[in-house]
Amino acid sequence: MRHIRTALFAPGINQKVMSKALTSSVDAVILDLEDSVPIHSKAEARKLVQQVILEAHQHPTENQPYIMVRVNAADTGMLEEDIDQICVAGLGMVFIPKAEHVVDIQKASQQIDALEKARGISQIAIGLQIESAIGVYHCYDLLKASPRVQLSSLGTAQDGDLQNSLGCGWSIDGPEMLYARSKVLLDSRAAGNVVPIDGVFADLQDEAGLFAESSLSAKLGYVGRTIIHPKQIEMVEKAYGIAPSLLVYYEQLVREFEVAEKNGVAAITIGGKLVDYAMYRQAKRVLLQVNN
Repeated sequence: MRHIRTALFAPGINQKVMSKALTSSVDAVILDLEDSVPIHSKAEARKLVQQVILEAHQHPTENQPYIMVRVNAADTGMLEEDIDQICVAGLGMVFIPKAEHVVDIQKASQQIDALEKARGISQIAIGLQIESAIGVYHCYDLLKASPRVQLSSLGTAQDGDLQNSLGCGWSIDGPEMLYARSKVLLDSRAAGNVVPIDGVFADLQDEAGLFAESSLSAKLGYVGRTIIHPKQIEMVEKAYGIAPSLLVYYEQLVREFEVAEKNGVAAITIGGKLVDYAMYRQAKRVLLQVNN
């Protein structure tokens, strides 16, 4: 799966907004069937989302964003129908909100297996939105429920489902949700092939707050976040980006360490800093992330 720094939500009931989102400079677009769609409009939204996916597949644009669809949670009774309607050529990921129970993820994965086989499509991944205390508690098991699970996203929005579930406060510096953020990050890394991204920052007027919270998230190890408006792209990319000076250093580190290794040396110094295999692996990981 490609590197995701920015994932832009677009309401599944608005074809114009969805199509416009797919021409933006984000890494991924999340076509939303959940919170942005009224109950009575779910069936219509499924058809619109399917049309947008197929159109994007048939007429791809240059640097087209990765396409995800946020379906309705398992406990709504709508998940199976959502998956049936959206699993068409061009879909990258089924994004499941309020993930709490392993059996729900396994059932969704099995349904995708059958649809891929019947429709001659492949490589549809699953992403999980962790938005409750029980979801945080069972996060590792949820992420390991299926090999299709390749992304986690913690619901950190102010006044959102996770804050409500935890019964905690909220602030930009984030001590109230630090444990949840850290656990989901740890579980994602321990699970293996899972990309951890953070949740939305809801205040569109607070660019400084968006940057500050995103910077904290990036320091913890998250690689990006979901966003709700294109105006948030610049600040998010800046916060989760790698400083040019660090990239230059890591490139030098890799070059010099590989030369030393060929000469039978596995510990060198660069600019007074010790470099061994651990530092070499870190540099390779960051460079791979940037170039992916």
